Amino acid sequence: MIRWWISALQLTELFVSSIVHLLYGFYIFSSAVAGDLSQVLNEYFFKPNVNVIEVKQEPTYVPTAKPTIDANTLPPIVLVHGIFGFGKGKLGGLSYFAGAEKKDERVLVPDLGSLTSIYDRARELFYYLKGGKVDYGEEHSKACGHSQFGRVYEQGHYPEWDEDHPIHFVGHSAGAQVVRVLQQMLADKAFKGYENTSENWILSITSLSGAFNGTTRTYLDGMQPEDGRTMKPISLLQLCRIGVIIYDWLDIVWLKDYYNFGFDHFNMSWKKMGIRGLLDCLMGNTGPFASGDWILPDLTIQGSLQLNCHLQTFPNTYYFSYATKRTRKIMGITVPSSIFGIHPLLFIRVLQMTQWRQPPDVPPPYKGYRDEDWWDNDGALNTISMTHPRLPIEHPSCYVVNDSDCQPLQPGIWYYKIVEADHIFFIVNRERAGVQFDLIYDSIFERCRKHVFRKNLPTLPDQSHH
Repeated sequence: MIRWWISALQLTELFVSSIVHLLYGFYIFSSAVAGDLSQVLNEYFFKPNVNVIEVKQEPTYVPTAKPTIDANTLPPIVLVHGIFGFGKGKLGGLSYFAGAEKKDERVLVPDLGSLTSIYDRARELFYYLKGGKVDYGEEHSKACGHSQFGRVYEQGHYPEWDEDHPIHFVGHSAGAQVVRVLQQMLADKAFKGYENTSENWILSITSLSGAFNGTTRTYLDGMQPEDGRTMKPISLLQLCRIGVIIYDWLDIVWLKDYYNFGFDHFNMSWKKMGIRGLLDCLMGNTGPFASGDWILPDLTIQGSLQLNCHLQTFPNTYYFSYATKRTRKIMGITVPSSIFGIHPLLFIRVLQMTQWRQPPDVPPPYKGYRDEDWWDNDGALNTISMTHPRLPIEHPSCYVVNDSDCQPLQPGIWYYKIVEADHIFFIVNRERAGVQFDLIYDSIFERCRKHVFRKNLPTLPDQSHH
């Protein structure tokens, strides 16, 4: 009887979670469509009718302005989205970073696969910047059962990128780990035809709710805690898997132009695999979910450990991290810190993650694991996972209360702050965060522009020939 009761509760939770996630996805999609329609209608019905009249003016004296730094000489700040995210050009005029990219004159927002593996996304990010055809690597592609080559970037968004022209990266959620993997690839000279790459191509990495050490939420959503790679037969992730396979198989061009999960290199379109291929994918015999080459295995504690074994913190790069949490302790019990301050999409998960227990019949994911270390969370990631890379080896770190306490910044150290916020507080909807939105992003951009320099300060235009 008890077993039936537990099963009923689990199915109820699955139903509620599915409905909440579906409604939120529909809200995001409909908001993007509504925004685009509104813009089109405004342009159509309210076309400006301006007659240009040339007026001759007498020359006037203008005081010499203070020299400013040319925006084109500044290193770009690249904003890298997380799971289910999107870059500039997708979902119409909607911004994943809620318009934060407008705070600086030189910001890039790449569109990477929203569910593809961290490895694949790192490869895509490189070619987005340098240009050319995305090369996932022959060995990796064969092992994972997809095409070696992907999208073609006729023109890179920063083709001059090298050690003398480094870049600032800001990654949200899984996007932070993508940048770390990319930096390691640059250090390992892992891009064919680019033998001069190095870790010094990256000037700084800023993490916003970054997924460095995995999350217990993956197990709540459906990953098996035994191995961190396979899925439970009945779970939210299984429903997601089926939906993504059908979406990609239908291959509706205008819909995929609007939003794409990023699995084009798996050739799951009906034109290429037919009905039989669809059934193979749904049965779990082929495709990204069969090979494990998608993002959720990378976000389990086991998957993150496997990734982190090969990732370094480099001595010439600056690192800063904002870890978020929506929990507090009451009489020694970890509970959600707010009811109305947590997004409805995340409230159930915040509560569940505070109650997480490693199954007693499953070995712990690493030596020294304790459930209570993982109870503080933001509804998607555990706070312990977001501060800095700590598994399997803890990287140098420094807890920061006030930004002024860590000036001047030193490279090779993960400076981190803990912020009271849920996982999507600083993305998509700017109004939710209010003043905190501006405080966070202003501090990030100011740090990139004023406090992080590898060599000398940028040369002012009027001093370049002195």
